[in-house]
Amino acid sequence: MALPELEVVRVHRWCDQRVPERAQHQVRLECHVADRHLTIVERRAPWREDFGPEWTSLPVARLRYTAKDGTWTLYWRDRNLRFHLYDKVGPSRTTEDLLDEIDRDPTHIFWG
Repeated sequence: MALPELEVVRVHRWCDQRVPERAQHQVRLECHVADRHLTIVERRAPWREDFGPEWTSLPVARLRYTAKDGTWTLYWRDRNLRFHLYDKVGPSRTTEDLLDEIDRDPTHIFWG
């Protein structure tokens, strides 16, 4: 079962527009696509030479698709990198409502 292409494009576009171009040499948002979900990942440039040249990655949120009813649900990541259902917004037919919630972040669970 493939994810709805329009929604995948929407999340990719949201990630691309979230970080201003002038800061993209330091931080980026990416959308990693899996069979049943999309994971929004924050990537940061190396800031100390002794940590090596690789960018670091930290998952921010996961959008899970349920094909049976055609809905998306939002998950937050804990400090152990495990995802949990975010219960402040219900399932949605599009990712737009969930992306808006991540942007608003009223609980400070996504962006701190």
